[in-house]
Amino acid sequence: MTSSPVTIGLLGCGSVGGALVELIAERADAIADTTGLRLGIGSVAVRSAAKSRSGLSDDLLTTDARAVVNDPTIDVIVEVIGGIEPARELILEAMKNGKPVITANKELLANCGAELYGAAAAAGVDLLFEAAAAGAIPIVRPLRESLLGEDVRRIMGIVNGTTNYILTKMAEEGADYGEALGEAQRLGYAERDPTADVEGFDAGAKAAIMASLAFGARVVAGDVYHEGISEVSQADIAFAHRLGYEIKLLAIAEVFGTGTDREIGVRVHPSMVPADHPLAAVRDSYNAVFVEGAAAGQLMFYGRGAGGRPTASAVLGDLIDAALNLGQRSHRRVPGGGQPAKIRPIDELESAYYLNLEVDDSPGVLAEVAGVFGRHGVSIRSMEQEGLGREARLVFITHLARERDLQATVSELRSLGVVTGVRSLMRVIGE
Repeated sequence: MTSSPVTIGLLGCGSVGGALVELIAERADAIADTTGLRLGIGSVAVRSAAKSRSGLSDDLLTTDARAVVNDPTIDVIVEVIGGIEPARELILEAMKNGKPVITANKELLANCGAELYGAAAAAGVDLLFEAAAAGAIPIVRPLRESLLGEDVRRIMGIVNGTTNYILTKMAEEGADYGEALGEAQRLGYAERDPTADVEGFDAGAKAAIMASLAFGARVVAGDVYHEGISEVSQADIAFAHRLGYEIKLLAIAEVFGTGTDREIGVRVHPSMVPADHPLAAVRDSYNAVFVEGAAAGQLMFYGRGAGGRPTASAVLGDLIDAALNLGQRSHRRVPGGGQPAKIRPIDELESAYYLNLEVDDSPGVLAEVAGVFGRHGVSIRSMEQEGLGREARLVFITHLARERDLQATVSELRSLGVVTGVRSLMRVIGE
């Protein structure tokens, strides 16, 4: 026996919103049989009501999003319009009206999450956002609930399908960066302006959200160090393979210390991942998140990180959760909206590094270059040399070194007369 229908107000009907409408229709009977809920679309706010949308009658469409939020017949709001405003104001107004909200808006949560979490708590309603961190991959709920008692030490993941697709094309088919990006755009993986994806801002927003949940402190998008994949070359891919690595754009959040001394480091950058690491095998547009906890050990969550239907699947799961809680007059607390995190600067973080130099091919050059590493306390783990006519290429992998020391090393190397170019610098995972 089903309960009273739950009426949904949908803000936005693009790829995710349209897919959600389809999934609700497809899964309505199964959801009712399993949960007793009968979900129905009550109103949909769109930019243009003139455009027909499959599965929706014209009388459900409106261009007045605020009217949807304030409609007393609407029980739950789903926000998939993206951006910060007007999404922020609409969500706050919905919660003030006592309506739970489901959102896939990573940009909004990464910048205004604490305000929204506080408003949800004050109103006693749900704010659920599984789709905002890794698409269809269930990572928000595990961090918020299953691992709430776990001492999570690090989260490391591939959380942007566009960049992973590009790097897969470069690694497996020999495409250069421009060719792979063009193909991603033709397939709809990358936007016409791909900056948010390829420069790491999308992954950075997701990293901020996951860090806030995992570590219980407020981390915002501006706390995240960003470095994109636009400078990754075929030469880097070839050297990575020769040395036993794959190159991936990783989002990494880790905690250092305890109590008042605790710091959080959050960064996004291309990384050389050992070929036998689980993340190295994540290819195409798939995503994966690797969680390391003191008691639980290592956990990995893998699946589709983007796309209309996969993302809508995560939204639908949250929608069912919110509807059940609404019927029971309960809601879920969101950790991570408390005090601002103490952020450890990138200069203070440690990593192993890959460094690709072009130098004069003459006696004494290697000793001169190695001396620069030594002066800055950067230990060399391995080195390869190959001739380039009158020049030579030196490829180094270092032991763990502090970012500040490595950057000082690179700065001095650039000033050496025997160094004709610092071609690549990349962090190495697994040292």
